[in-house]
Order: sequence, then C-alpha cells, then structure tokens
Amino acid sequence: MAALGKVFLIGAGPGAQDLITLRGARLLAQADVVLHDALVTPEMLELCPQALKIPVGKRCGQLSTAQAFINKQLVDNAHKFPLVVRLKGGDPMLFGRADEELRALEEAGIAVEVVPGITTALAAASATKQPLTKRGVARSVAFFTSSTAPDHDGHTAIPDTDTLVQYMGGREAIATAQRLLDQGRRAETPVVVIENCSRPDQRIFRLTIETLARGLGAAHGPVLVMLGDAMHQRAHQAPDSDATECERRLSA
Repeated sequence: MAALGKVFLIGAGPGAQDLITLRGARLLAQADVVLHDALVTPEMLELCPQALKIPVGKRCGQLSTAQAFINKQLVDNAHKFPLVVRLKGGDPMLFGRADEELRALEEAGIAVEVVPGITTALAAASATKQPLTKRGVARSVAFFTSSTAPDHDGHTAIPDTDTLVQYMGGREAIATAQRLLDQGRRAETPVVVIENCSRPDQRIFRLTIETLARGLGAAHGPVLVMLGDAMHQRAHQAPDSDATECERRLSA
C-alpha cells in the first residue's frame, strides 16, 4: 500500500504558544492529525483545532507511550492522512528520539521533514538573562541528561565543559552537583535552575553547586539546570520576580 501522506516532525519549543516557529504554526493549522508529546501545552494545541489529536506522551517516572507504538502510529496515519504532524517539546533533534522515528518512516518509504524548535536550554538562557557563553569565562557548553551513556564507574558521564546544562534535571541534578564537588569543582560555582520554562508558572532558582547538592525541593514541572561561572548574576541585573520564594523553598 503506497504511502499517501507526509510526516513533519515539528519542535513546539519550550512551552509558550508564541515561541513555536511561524512554519511550525502554519503546518499545525494545516495538519490532518497531530501526535503530540505530554509536555505540549493545551494552548499550543489550539493552533490545530481542525486536526485529530493523539497524545503519545513520555514523562520520566510515569506511564509512557512505547516508542515502537509511536513509530507504528506515525506510519499508519501517514497511510490515512495527507499531512501528519509529530509535535515534540523543544527541538525534535535534541533528546527527542527523532532518530527512531525518522528510521521508521524512512524504512516505510514515507516522506518526512523536520521543522526545528527552540530547545529549552536556549529558552532558559533567555528567560533568566544568563548567556550560556561569556567572553573570558565560558567558551564551551554541553547539553546532557541523566540517561547519557555511563562512564566506567557506572555513573552518567558528566561532560568536561565550562557550562553544563542538564535536561530533565530534577533529583538527578542533585547527584550531578555532588559528583562535581567530588571532582573538585568549586562549591560556590553558580547554578540556575528553571522549572516550567516560558510558561505562566515558570520558576527560577539561583543557588550554588554546594546548595544544589543538599537538595532541590519539590518540582511540579519539567526542570532544566544550568551550572558554571557563566551563571553569575551581573552587578546590575534585575532580580527574578520569584527569587525570594525560590530561595526560601530551596533552603527549607
């Protein structure tokens, strides 16, 4: 049976509806069916009122849709509909399992295209006004997750760069902070944690590696952690609106 449709892997960005690209929004408005991640907001789905919406979410520690099932859904829907969208949080090509989905579609002979989105690290840097690189301070950045390939000790390998950005941080970032201390990183190295980046309930935490190693408190949404000297606040930088509450919560 010949494939009739085309699949677009579209990055929804960090969450806010108006941070999706114009191209992504245009394709959503034309889509026949949209298979979307759990972190895609209801406001984002308002951009495709005409489409059949299929949730295929994956959340750490929660019941998730198997990747093989998602792959099959993409192939099956491409045989039924002309325009199929796979809507992913952030950017499809960074921690988005795009490789598995691209392979499944290519093996089935289905046309596929990728539309990039704003990955959360860049959105977080903008939201906190903290550049990930800084002249004379930080010239290298690494993005990693707790599921990155382990090192010879069985731990998640921590990249050796000036600025570290840990996706899906949460409790895993506490272990990262302790390992960095054990490896000789300065205890006062600044850390910026952002929860629910770009959303109305966004929270920003500013602390140090030493403080982070003692705990992060309860998080109610996706968390991204940025560590390194580039995270020092500028002398005249305005404070975050929720900084006081966050500091109290972290030190409790």
